[in-house]
Amino acid sequence: MKTKAQSLHKQKQIALIAHDNMKQELSDWALRHKTLLMTHKLCATGTTGYKLEKDLGLPVEKLVSGPLGGDQQIGARIPSGDVDVLIFFWDPFESMPHDPDIKALLRIAAVWNIPVACNPASADFIVNSPLFSQEYSRNVPDYDSYILERSVHYS
Repeated sequence: MKTKAQSLHKQKQIALIAHDNMKQELSDWALRHKTLLMTHKLCATGTTGYKLEKDLGLPVEKLVSGPLGGDQQIGARIPSGDVDVLIFFWDPFESMPHDPDIKALLRIAAVWNIPVACNPASADFIVNSPLFSQEYSRNVPDYDSYILERSVHYS
């Protein structure tokens, strides 16, 4: 598929997700980086969002719980540019009933070329990058070109 350049704005829209065994670790991480996070827009799934909002004292848009469709809600926001960074502390030792949703979320994040962190170390690298708080150009699928090629091919 052809790609085109698209900007991630200076103020990022950050999705935060954590499996049950990782919620406290995500909250601890977010508290350490509160000063950086407060200049961006935050959204989160289910109880993660409530916990982060309470612990950080920052507004967090709360979606439904991951197993109830929250992972899919976040995934649906990626192609439209409503999620710029995904911080997802998942538990590698626990099988989840919604594993297909998680795989789909990670796939769509890769397709649309957004930064993804799956643990505190990778999240630290993302938020401490000089690119985190500035505009950044990335390549994304050129969907308009794709549709045009399809319409000509099937005409």
